Amino acid sequence: MPVTVVLADDHKLVRQGIRALLEREHFSVVGEAGDGLEAVRLAEHFQPDVIVLDLAMPSLDGISALAEIGKVAPHTKPILLTMHTEDSYTLRALRSGARGYVWKSQAPEQLVEAIRQVHAGFAYLSPTISGTVVRAYMSRADVDADPLTPRERQVLQLVAEGKTTKEVAVILSVAVKTAETHRTKVMEKLDIHSTAGLVRYAIRVGMIEP
Repeated sequence: MPVTVVLADDHKLVRQGIRALLEREHFSVVGEAGDGLEAVRLAEHFQPDVIVLDLAMPSLDGISALAEIGKVAPHTKPILLTMHTEDSYTLRALRSGARGYVWKSQAPEQLVEAIRQVHAGFAYLSPTISGTVVRAYMSRADVDADPLTPRERQVLQLVAEGKTTKEVAVILSVAVKTAETHRTKVMEKLDIHSTAGLVRYAIRVGMIEP
């Protein structure tokens, strides 16, 4: 049986290129998602062996999607394929359940190898990943610990993407008052008191792209 894979990236051309690469290597690409929420839905529906996620995606970033996928598809092994090379991003991904972390600038063969390794039960990091990250992960040391809960991260991303509180409530299937409460808590925790400030923060932590 071929290894089943779901691809999640908001750039269709990137997904098409990855699909072609993986199908040449005899992997079975069972679904494609253009945003984080759809990635979670496809993971739940297909229960793939592996899901390849971009870090910065609309609606739900890759880090938040990892937590949700772990709930709905616990046997699916996630790999983040991203342009972000900073130690803090890599460590957050590993702490959130990523089994692989591959830089988009690396050779395509690395993604193929990552899928094979994580499917076999191992972890895979791009060879140039900082040793600092590995040591911090192994020691459980805090490196730029995220102060927000998964739900608060979702709200922050949606607000940073320009959604109103009512729109956030509809997307998350919660009451408007609940969405407003989450937004208030996000601002309090981050000590940020404007939407523009939230946007800048979301860009800085790789949640959305400039």
